[in-house]
Amino acid sequence: MKLIVGLGNPGEKYQGTRHNIGFLVLDRLAQQQHIEISKRIGDVLIGQWFSSGETIVLAKPQSFMNRSGVAVKDILADYHGTTDDLVVVYDDLDLPFGRIRIRSHGSAGGHRGMLSIQEQLVGAPFCRVRVGIGRPPEGMNTVDYVLERFSAAEQDALGEYLERAAASIDCILTDGVERAMGRFNRAS
Repeated sequence: MKLIVGLGNPGEKYQGTRHNIGFLVLDRLAQQQHIEISKRIGDVLIGQWFSSGETIVLAKPQSFMNRSGVAVKDILADYHGTTDDLVVVYDDLDLPFGRIRIRSHGSAGGHRGMLSIQEQLVGAPFCRVRVGIGRPPEGMNTVDYVLERFSAAEQDALGEYLERAAASIDCILTDGVERAMGRFNRAS
C-alpha cells in the first residue's frame, strides 16, 4: 500500500487557492487514473486504484491544514500502513512557482500542516513532495497570499505544473524516491 496525501483546506472558499495545491495535484492524479476522491473515511476523502498488485490510496484530509496530522495518522492506521508507505504533497513558499522538490525526510520548514503531521507521527521520516508557490509580493501578508487564488499568469501555467507534479508522484511509485529526486529536483 502507498498513501499519497495532498494537503489543503476543505470547502469552496479555499478551492483553487495556493495553499490547496496539494489537493489540486491529487485531483490531477485521480483524473489520470479515472477515479474519484469521494469516499469518506473519518475526516478524510479517499480514492484508490491498484497498480502491480499494490493499493494506491489518494487522501485529502478534511480537517483544516493545521490539523492534518490526526487525519494522516488515522488513515495510515486504517490501511495498516507505515511512514514508509506515506507521500505528502503540499505547497511551499520557499520554492518558486513551477518548482518541485522531493525529499525522503526533513523538517516542516514552517509549514503548519507538515508540523501537525510530524507531531502525530512522532518525527518518523516520510516522503514529501514540495510544490512551489513562491513568496508573496513585498508588503503582502503571507496568510493572505497562500489563501489567494492563483494569478492569471500562474493559471496559464498551472495545468502543465500539475502534470509535472503528478508525474513526480508516479515516478516515486514506479521508480522510487531517489530516482524521482534525481529527475524532478533539477527540473525548473
